[in-house]
Amino acid sequence: MALGAARSEVLRMVVGTGMALVAFGVLVGTAAALALTRLMATLVYDVSATDPVTFVGAAGTLGTVAMIACLLPASRASRIDPAVALRDE
Repeated sequence: MALGAARSEVLRMVVGTGMALVAFGVLVGTAAALALTRLMATLVYDVSATDPVTFVGAAGTLGTVAMIACLLPASRASRIDPAVALRDE
């Protein structure tokens, strides 16, 4: 913001970076879960180990929590006065 970035640009940058990491983690986690379905089949009851609703629900829940976790610090960072932030450094 000290170099001319708008509040929306700061929010987009912080949230975008965080959500890119979340997307990578969800993809890797989903691939690992699908690869380990035989082991997982003994751990779940009344659901198949490859149930798409369960996979989408878990990924959606993780994505929602991660979005909130990214938005909170991003909104705080975008409200800080640039002069104060530079003075603290």
